[in-house]
Parts: sequence; C-alpha cells; structure tokens
Amino acid sequence: MSEEQNPVSSEEKKPNKVVEFLANVLRGVAIGVAFIIPGFSGGSVAAILGIYEKLVGAVADLFKNFKKNILFLLPILLGMILGIAALILPIQWGIKHYPIPTVTLFVGLAIGGLPSVTDRMKGGKIRYTHVLAGLIPLLAAAALCFLPQGQEVNLFELNFGGYLLLVLIGIVGSCALVVPGISGSMLLLIFGYYNPLVRLVTGHLLRGDNVGICLLVVFCVMVGLVVGFFGISVLMKFLLKKFPRGTYFSIFGFIVGSIPAVYFSTAKDAGLTASALSSLSPWYWVVSVLFLFIGIALSYSLVWYAKKKGGEKGNSRSEDINTTEE
Repeated sequence: MSEEQNPVSSEEKKPNKVVEFLANVLRGVAIGVAFIIPGFSGGSVAAILGIYEKLVGAVADLFKNFKKNILFLLPILLGMILGIAALILPIQWGIKHYPIPTVTLFVGLAIGGLPSVTDRMKGGKIRYTHVLAGLIPLLAAAALCFLPQGQEVNLFELNFGGYLLLVLIGIVGSCALVVPGISGSMLLLIFGYYNPLVRLVTGHLLRGDNVGICLLVVFCVMVGLVVGFFGISVLMKFLLKKFPRGTYFSIFGFIVGSIPAVYFSTAKDAGLTASALSSLSPWYWVVSVLFLFIGIALSYSLVWYAKKKGGEKGNSRSEDINTTEE
C-alpha cells in the first residue's frame, strides 16, 4: 500500500516545488524593485510578503544547511536581478515624468501589506519598550529625507581609497535588502552615490562605454553588498530570536516612517515645490489615488492569500513569538 502511494506523493511534490520556485522569483523581483526606489526597502517587502524571518535565517545560517538555504535563496536572488534589470528604466522614467503617481503605487503596496507585520505584533500587553521600539525607528526613517544630499561622486576618477569606499557604500546599500524600512537607495542619495551608480549602469555599462571601470565599480559595490547582507542578517536573526515582538514593532515603525520620507524625497528630487504641486491637474491626483488603492488591493490580496494558504500556521507562530518574549 505504501509503495503504491510513494509515486503519487512524489509526483505531487514536484509541481509544488516549481510553484514555490516561481513564487520566490516573483518575491525577489519585488525586493529588487524596492531596492531601486529611494525611500523603500527590500527588507520591508520581505516582511510584507511574510518571508523576512526565513530570508534572514537562510542568509545567516547559509553554511549550516548549505543546500537547503541556497535552494531557497537562489530564486530570490534571480528575481532581484531580473527585477532590477527589467524595471530600473521604466521605474526611473515613471519617477522622472510622473513621480507622485509612480511612488504612490508602491506606497499602496507597502500599506496593503502591513497586516502581515502587525499580525506578529499581537498578543499580550503592549509595554513601553514596544512603543519605543516602534517610535524611534519611525522617527529615524522619516528624518532620513531631511538630511542634506552629498555632492555626487565621479565614479570614473576614483583612486584606490575611492574603490575601498565603494565597498563601504555597498555595505550601506545592503541595509535596503535586510533592514525593513531603511532605504539603501535613500542613504546612497545622501552620500552622493545613487545617481552616479544608476547612470553608470543604465548609461555607460549598457552602451559599452568604459566597460572595465564600470565592472570594477559594480564589483566593489557587490562585495560590500554581500558582506553587509551576511553581517546584518546575523544581527537581525539574533534580534528576532531574543526580542521577536519588539523587533516587529521596530519593523512596523521603519516601514510607516519611510512613507512620508519617500514622498518628501520624490518631490524634492523632481523639483516639485508646494506651489508646483498645487498647480498640477486634478487628474494627476485622481490617478495617484487610484494607484494607491491598486497598490493596497494587490499587496493585501497577497497577504490574504498567504494567510489562507498557511492556515493557522501563522497564528501559532505569532503565539510562539509572543510567548517567547513574554
């Protein structure tokens, strides 16, 4: 009897693995897109999609169970590369010509996915430490947009120290991949590296200009991204294990605080002053509101589907988190 059932069960697992692979590719696309939008964080997207803890754990424990973790991370990495490569130009075009509607779509996606974070904040009484854990990151994320942007760096005239600094910039950029609500692209804007890096990739590298220098710059940044990705993942895994509920309060604060920051930075980069915003066509605002609700509907649908698919697994997990911290 068991021998007859084995082939059937193995056949059922194969399509599930394919579906899970494709789902992780799409999650990676979403994380990659968040990385190229100033004010947004790939970590926020991972938290909204409900894979944050698993993602951080897979990176932090990569070599403890290498095969399992790498099979989980590879489709996400593939999706990130595809998302950045395929959408960096359309998104940059949208931000340039229709900044508020474009960004509002992603704000809607962030808002609609918040229940996946708030579910992990429930259970037990809210302590003052939880309030502080949410309030301080909220203020910190919102304050990022008020920091002055540094002078843009010429990536084609770097010395040895400049290339070492690129590694550090990559570590800073990795914050967008790991820490929810902290935008690596926003930090790169502040340090004066974001626009030069975008122009280097979308302009010079794609056209084949100064390929050697372009590849060296990209390599240095990627080294920093990898180092920061692993280092910050280990830290976040520790925090999620020791202070799970408080950590999710912080994640919630970072995400909410990044929403006004992304609007402020977008309007600032587009040169939209208060008078310029008030003179825009009413249809501009109608489309923006429409995009907001489209984004909310899309991400909330994903959260609802994930809950339905997971059944009571998420609730029991949340209870375990709260019991551990209490």
